[in-house]
Amino acid sequence: MKDITKVAESLVDIWNYAEYLLQNNLLSEYGFQKRLIEAVYVNSENTYQHILLSTYQKNLYVVPNHLTEQWGSDFLRLYPGANILVATKKDFEPANRKRFCSRIATGDYDAVIIGHTQFEKIPLSRERQIAMLEDQIADITFSIEEAAHQAGQNYTIKQLEKTKKSLQARMKKLNDQTRKDDVVTFEQLGVDRLFVDESHSFKNLFLYTKMRNVAGISQTDAQKSSDMFMKCRYMDELTGGRGITFATGTPVSNSMTELYTIMRYLQYDTLMRMGMGHFDSWAATFGETVTAIELSPEGTGYRAKTRFARFFNLPELISIFKEAADIQTSDMLNLPVPEAEFINEVLKPSEEQQEMVSAFSERAEEVRASLVNPTVDNMLKITNDGRKCALDQRLLNELLPDAEKSKVNTCVENAFQVWDEGKADRTTQLIFCDLSTPKGDGTFNVYDDVRNKLVARGIPKEEIAFIHEYNTETKKADLFAKVRAGQVRILMGSTPKLGAGTNVQDRLIALHHLDCPWKPSDLERAPVKAS
Repeated sequence: MKDITKVAESLVDIWNYAEYLLQNNLLSEYGFQKRLIEAVYVNSENTYQHILLSTYQKNLYVVPNHLTEQWGSDFLRLYPGANILVATKKDFEPANRKRFCSRIATGDYDAVIIGHTQFEKIPLSRERQIAMLEDQIADITFSIEEAAHQAGQNYTIKQLEKTKKSLQARMKKLNDQTRKDDVVTFEQLGVDRLFVDESHSFKNLFLYTKMRNVAGISQTDAQKSSDMFMKCRYMDELTGGRGITFATGTPVSNSMTELYTIMRYLQYDTLMRMGMGHFDSWAATFGETVTAIELSPEGTGYRAKTRFARFFNLPELISIFKEAADIQTSDMLNLPVPEAEFINEVLKPSEEQQEMVSAFSERAEEVRASLVNPTVDNMLKITNDGRKCALDQRLLNELLPDAEKSKVNTCVENAFQVWDEGKADRTTQLIFCDLSTPKGDGTFNVYDDVRNKLVARGIPKEEIAFIHEYNTETKKADLFAKVRAGQVRILMGSTPKLGAGTNVQDRLIALHHLDCPWKPSDLERAPVKAS
């Protein structure tokens, strides 16, 4: 097989040769993903003005931390001849990080698979970070000047000034020459293709807006998201906007603004070309704020709330987004999904819980009236206390009695019934609980309480396991094998720890959810049997 660049005498030859390779399945002879041939041309007055040959030499796959090894094994199962490098926790310890990054830079790998947090530890060059921060500071300065000429924008100016100061602090840290960092930079890795799995993890990207008192517009700035954005901008420069792939089942997981965030990652140049580099311009074109009466967080009354909650000019927005998105819905995929019976247990509160809800309402009124310092009490703390109270009142006060019809006791009853009915087939169950963790110090927690009550009913203790007790990939693999074999019949864990990548469905017959997830995306993925 000759090299494409040698056999081609003209653009037409390149195009025809690429088509020949694709039609005859000969691309594999060039090795896995190394000779992906693209011939892009502009025909103006019968004159070829531009030729782009793209050959991806090194592919970097950024996946959830706990799925790196699973990705590696599945990769080799699909492509046995591929030369891949899979990162482990040990590889990114401070003593080993530089050596591992050097292996990526110097090795000839078809795929490099690393975790989300590991990806963040590979920095861009200091010069590039400073240049991008300077651009962001310039944008904010311009927005501040604009807001200063408009009446009633004091709050907006304060918020923008706060963001500007944080960026300047990051700039100062980067300019500090006393701390010399000799790690391998992202540019030196030689990566020319970036694939990000579960990309919604990077949704909290910085956002500048003059909209006030509008819910659904998050202005939180996660460091990992800013880092991802900078690396995406570098990849766009390197590949002409063709080197990034994001994969997610929930591109909009919590707020409408997340669609704009995804477009900034993947379609930055398109947004700038259309004059939508700032969120307010995009929102004015495609978004609409809606004011509606809704239940207050404390659950004792109603209030008017304005949210960025509706799209308009939807066909145009879809058309732009589809330039970068390949959307597959569940009906299009038609995956084999087991039939499920959904049971929603509705329980009455105890007397103690009713008193607590009244106290939450009083606390919320004080917070809303600014009568209490936010460091002492705030709405987030009240909401979290309310969720704990709903799960089990002893999470707030261990001295309170164990309510007979609590969520925990109802879940124990349901789990024991399923366990007893499945003795012959050794069926298994999963119990999800996000508001408590096993402590092992004698203090109250839901995990130990559930296990102790199940053991008291006659279930052997060795058949009940907590995912928290298996903190390495090897231990997790052994645990999952025991669940698939029916040796462990009840497995408990939180949604992050026991969610994606837990392949134990061989004998699985029931799932129990003790608390409601925070995000709509988690509700969409919710499962089969709830308690």
